[in-house]
This record gives sequence, structure tokens and C-alpha cells, in this order.
Amino acid sequence: MMRTIIPEEISTRDLHQFLLASVAPRPIAFVSTVDEQGRPNLAPYSFFNCFSSNPPILVFSSNRRVANNTTKDTLHNIYTTREAVINVVPYSIVRQMAICSIEFPTEVSEFEKSGLTPIASDLVRPFRVKESPVHMECKIKDIIALGKQGGAGHLIISHVVRMHIDEDIIDENNRINPHKIDLMGRLGRSYYTRVHGDSIQTIVQPVTRMAIGYDRLPASIRASNVLTGNDLARLAGIHQLPAKKDIDDLISKDNQLQKSMHTPQALHYYIGQLIAKDKVEYAAELAFNLADYTPKK
Repeated sequence: MMRTIIPEEISTRDLHQFLLASVAPRPIAFVSTVDEQGRPNLAPYSFFNCFSSNPPILVFSSNRRVANNTTKDTLHNIYTTREAVINVVPYSIVRQMAICSIEFPTEVSEFEKSGLTPIASDLVRPFRVKESPVHMECKIKDIIALGKQGGAGHLIISHVVRMHIDEDIIDENNRINPHKIDLMGRLGRSYYTRVHGDSIQTIVQPVTRMAIGYDRLPASIRASNVLTGNDLARLAGIHQLPAKKDIDDLISKDNQLQKSMHTPQALHYYIGQLIAKDKVEYAAELAFNLADYTPKK
């Protein structure tokens, strides 16, 4: 049973939490700005993502406060200077980041309160966060106000003019290693997630080669009450139908398969085990050749 939410009939505060918990995890923009007097500000924003690589564009949103419909120092500073540095948030500084979410008075430096280290940027006035492994210096391309009421966002379209990456997180393929950057993501309320260890999964699906698709799987496989949707998608993602094989020959060469032929459920369980071990081609071979096989009595 699904609960239906009508935005106009729910409080902004409740709608906000439903949205944040649904659209998650979200990356965190740790945004450094300065005001017209050069005073630094540092604040995290999880309405954030990368939207273009040529030109390199990041977008984050600074929302109006729901309680009193006021705006934050970051937005004021960006309107004033049209510059920002967007730093990423690894696990090692997540608690210091949380301190920077406190609404300190404008004259108070979040760098000082959090113990983070400001370092000079190359092309913009705001400071970078030394403890962050990636800093992106930005010139503000546009600011789009989405409303005037509490909770309304301001899309801050940021053109990356310089990027700084810690050499220690770059691998031998000249790519950022997700295990080494160790990023944090934001969920709803006070929940966060750490992109680390088993939470990092490799999902390879070449997009320039056609896949056979779910509709070409054998009917008995599609109707399986053992294989999951992800299992079926792995089979549907192969690029050509498996060749027909002699069934007796297939069975004779695989002892585990012989033990799994007594019921369709047992066979599907074995196919699922093969998929879990990344033996998708062999799993597909069995799925197509044995889909309608009836064990001999």
C-alpha cells in the first residue's frame, strides 16, 4: 500500500523530510565563500550535483529557511562576490563539517570553530579547505531563485575554473579511487552514509552495445520466484543469446548442476549463485538451455 503525498496539503517541513529521505544519498558540497569585507564562511549543502563537464558546471541550492523565511550567509556572499570554492567531504572531516552547519553569526569564522584549515585559492577569493581531498574553485554563472517562501531554493550554477585533487587518491589509471577518497553522502534528517568498503559496488553495463533485454529471457526464468530483479537484469544485459548446447553434456560436466536439477527452484537457486559470483555467461547458458528441461525419471 502506497501513501500518496499532495505537496499543497502537507507542511513544508514534512514535505522537505520526505523529499530528502527519498532523493538520497546526496553528495555534499562544502561551500566556502567570503563577504564584501573578506570575512570567510563555510557551510555544507546536500542539494548538490555535477551537471556538465564541458563546460564544467556544478549546481547546488541554498534554500530559504523554513522557520523564518530568511536566507543564509552563503547566498548573500555569492550574490556579492559571484565566487565560491566547493570542497568535498570525506569521512575524516564529517564531524567538523557538521559543526559548520551551525548558524553562527556572520562575523564568526566556521574555519575557526571547526578547526579546519583555510588555504588560498588560485583564481577566486574564497579559501579552500586544506583537509578536503578535492577543491573546486568556481565563478558563479547564474543564480535562479525558485520561490520567495520558506523552503524555496536558489540554484547556484557554478563554473569550475580550477580543480585541486590530492595525488594520494588518484589511482594508476589516472582516476579517483573511491576507496581512498572515502566520501560521505547525506540522507534524510540526521542520517549519513559512508561510501566505503562493501558499500562500493562495480556495475558494468556497456551502453554502446545492445543487450538482449528482459523480454527475450525464457518465460520460466522471468516467472522465477527465486531469481531477483537484479539477477534477471544481469541475464537480460548479455549481448547475444547463448548458443544451444547438448543438455546431457552440460549436466555431465558440472557436479553442482547435477545436484540442482531435481526442481526448477533448485536450478534457479544455482543460477543465482553463479550470477552472484559474476559467472553471468555460464548462468545464462544454463538459464536458456535448461529453462524447460524436465528431469528424466
